[in-house]
Amino acid sequence: NDSEEDMFGDYDSFYGNDSLLAQVDDIEHKYLQEKNMDIKAAGDCTLGNLQSGIHQEKRDNFSTSENVVVLKAEEEDTFQLNEGDLVVSNQELAESILDDLPSSQLLYFEKMNKLSSGSRISPVSERGNKCVSSSSDQIRSLSPLCPDAEHRNRPTDISSGSKGDLFKTESLKDHLKSAMTGNAKAQTRQVSKTKQLKEAVLSEEICVARKTIESSSVDIGPFYGLPSKVKDLLRQFRGIETLYEWQHDCLMLESLQQRRNLIYSLPTSGGKTLVAEIIILQELLCRQKDVLMILPYVAIVQEKVWIKGLSSFGIELGFLVEEYAGSKGRFPPIKRRLKKSLYIATIEKGHALVNSLIETERIDDLGLVVVDELHMLGEGSRGATLEITLAKILYTSKNTQIIGMSATLSNVGDLQKFLQAEYYTNNFRPVELKEYVKIRDTIYAVDSKTEKGFTFSRLLNFKYSSNLEKADPDHIIALVTEVIPKYSCLIFCPTKKNCENVASMVCKYLNKEFRAHREKEKQDLIKNLKSIGNGSVCPVLKQTIPFGVAYHHSGLTNDERKSIEEAYSAGVLCLLACTATLAAGVNLPARRVILRAPYVAKDFLKKNQYKQMIGRAGRAGIDSAGESILIVQEKDKHLVWDLVNSPLENCYSNLLLELTKGMQSLLLSLVGLKIAVTHEEFDNFMCRTLLGVQQQLLSKEKSLSEIIKDGLENLIEKGLLKGRISETDHNSKCTLTITPLGKATYKGSIDLAYCNLLYRELRKGLEGLILESSLHLLYLTTPYDMTCSPDWMIYLRQFNQLSATEQKVADIVGVPESFITKKASGQAIRKNVDSAVVNRLYLSFVLYTLLKDTNIWSVSEKFNMSRGYVQNLLNSAASFASCVLHFCEELEEFWVYKALLAELTKQLTYCVKTELIPLMEVAGVLEARAKQLYNAGYKTLGHLANADPETLVKVIEHLSRRQAKQIVSSAKV
Repeated sequence: NDSEEDMFGDYDSFYGNDSLLAQVDDIEHKYLQEKNMDIKAAGDCTLGNLQSGIHQEKRDNFSTSENVVVLKAEEEDTFQLNEGDLVVSNQELAESILDDLPSSQLLYFEKMNKLSSGSRISPVSERGNKCVSSSSDQIRSLSPLCPDAEHRNRPTDISSGSKGDLFKTESLKDHLKSAMTGNAKAQTRQVSKTKQLKEAVLSEEICVARKTIESSSVDIGPFYGLPSKVKDLLRQFRGIETLYEWQHDCLMLESLQQRRNLIYSLPTSGGKTLVAEIIILQELLCRQKDVLMILPYVAIVQEKVWIKGLSSFGIELGFLVEEYAGSKGRFPPIKRRLKKSLYIATIEKGHALVNSLIETERIDDLGLVVVDELHMLGEGSRGATLEITLAKILYTSKNTQIIGMSATLSNVGDLQKFLQAEYYTNNFRPVELKEYVKIRDTIYAVDSKTEKGFTFSRLLNFKYSSNLEKADPDHIIALVTEVIPKYSCLIFCPTKKNCENVASMVCKYLNKEFRAHREKEKQDLIKNLKSIGNGSVCPVLKQTIPFGVAYHHSGLTNDERKSIEEAYSAGVLCLLACTATLAAGVNLPARRVILRAPYVAKDFLKKNQYKQMIGRAGRAGIDSAGESILIVQEKDKHLVWDLVNSPLENCYSNLLLELTKGMQSLLLSLVGLKIAVTHEEFDNFMCRTLLGVQQQLLSKEKSLSEIIKDGLENLIEKGLLKGRISETDHNSKCTLTITPLGKATYKGSIDLAYCNLLYRELRKGLEGLILESSLHLLYLTTPYDMTCSPDWMIYLRQFNQLSATEQKVADIVGVPESFITKKASGQAIRKNVDSAVVNRLYLSFVLYTLLKDTNIWSVSEKFNMSRGYVQNLLNSAASFASCVLHFCEELEEFWVYKALLAELTKQLTYCVKTELIPLMEVAGVLEARAKQLYNAGYKTLGHLANADPETLVKVIEHLSRRQAKQIVSSAKV
């Protein structure tokens, strides 16, 4: 609009009936009368949305004698001027500008800078990676705060920058009007007036919701105590229009309204995660607390952060999503003033995060902990770590709520007692599941009401030739061709090799017409896999993908697995032959699920595993029903009857079964965190663990108190604790303290079985660390628990390719050249050499070659290993290198390792050329995307942080607008 009409004369403020400018005019006159002096102000005129009580430090170019005038909206919706000093760090101010500045303001500022270059320009915040200038005729407009009792005030920073003569030429009202008119006329590409009004409504609703939550009112507001925008985002990102009835009932539970702990259990695909996410958003937006979400696997963490769009919710709703998996995660996390964080973590990283929050006395910042797959409590060392984490939270924080969910829970009473939680369960499934068992060519329906447990359903109607009968005695082709390619199908196989064989066999006998289904997209998938493998594609996948078939197991690289999962979800692939890990991993449902045999490797199937596998059958909103078919041999009939009719396995504590990762690790960290230092305190803590709840299951030979005593004595013997355990009085006040080695061990999350060995090897490394290459450091960071059987000819070949200096590494660690030579030639070995050291050195050769080639395909061929194993080795080494780095940070004698290991951890984490590493640190950016960005000129985090998402979409191929926003947001963080 080019007219000079008064655009703001009748504009009503968000909080009151009076015009904002009219109130400003009144304030100005009142202030001038009371002070009877000219207003001297410093800097540029800035209208901000800083919350009341937050102070802003004067900018560097302001003199200390100049006053800052504050325009403040009081609760009665009147304005008054206050003079005073506002104190905030420049860094935080820059962060707030970056977080909240509308694009229209940025465009206007840039335009004004060009017109008034050299005059009245604010200093630039280097840390913000964005140049923001302001002058006396500029106003920064932000969305209004909520009309809450605690947040109603609306302070506005006003500083004039022209020695007081500003008010001689124009009134403050005219000055504000002029600046606001300029803002309104500024070009707006990204933020419309409608969007700004929506932001204002969102802000108001968040505060209304916050008041509702805090008052525990049954009046839940627009959307379960959340702004209506959340409902819009669920529709936009997930396609969810309405909640299931059980989800509504669960969210309305009195226990949740009163913030009590809760365990809830429903069948797989019942919609458990959505309930947890709504509770998470309530905590972040309404209660303004950080949240920790614990998931079982790295792949699921990454899926939850990016693919499932929680980062998109964060961008839209103003909170941060931080990934804690593998080598990623910061301890302690950054304490942020303006935004709350959602930490999405694996079990191990979640434990380390909780330790760091307890140590820094910030555990109460954690308002909510959500645990997916709660039944993992009963699974080995990872279950022990999860139990330790939850026990620490329960013991140290009275304000942190715990929500646990699972599809396979049995002894819920023990878990309720441990977590001090209420329980909700429902048998709801959005799609009916029909269970079948196939014996020979007959299919039986599972029916627990009958005596035998099965009832006849039908005979397979598929004509088999004699050749086909030999190739496919289990009639897999008959079962899959009933559903594909129109519908999707999963075949769970006992082993990785069996997956590949089944996929190949099915394609060998499928009709050629299967190739025509979405042919171009399947060719694009093969091209993508070829690009990922730098020109190499697995010959099995090359054969099967044209038919819409692929395999899925840990032998794939991360990028290959992701591409295959995306193709399956999009319907390009209609059949996956997979291992049991897919059932516990990412969510890939199917119309029909076939269990190739009731085994996982050589072990007979457990009820929990069976339930997880068949739970993938049936896609909500697509299928009217889901089917599972278990293929059974005659010899296994009675075992299968027990399997389908038996209850779920109970969940038992693993603290004693996993001593070094369980009980001893717990006792060490309790002393390190000063949670317990006397025997009485240990007893009190242990009674609150799952082990404490299940004390009746302990051997009668030893009580829990005696087990604690033995564990502490063992830690003292290892040099991890100092002190004395009383022989007679277990409740003695004798206190224990942690040694530097003990502190390094628990803070580095080092397995107690290896901590002394690691310390000795790092000490030995100080005597002659070879830094000509990274080989010596790689040996020190090769995980102790990775096993392999070296190919001795490859071992010798790789050794001979090393320089003379690099070959000394083998001698230093204890593997002489003569040993490798004799092994390769098959000669007898007289000298004893530690086989564990020999194996670790061999694996360090693999990692060394990988960092040089950065190509998993070529390295797997050189060492005759599966590329999935090489990928797993790389991921484990990156994670362990991060642990060793934290270990060294606690021991002053290892100061030299700190910088070396920090760089090595990055190299192992991303395994790309050095120039791409900064881009790979942006969440959601993999190697192929990093290359695209680098070639387009985005070579640093700063470049990406300052990027325009719309421009990124135009210059980067196959990049959606949503992905572009996520990349820019992550780069800023």
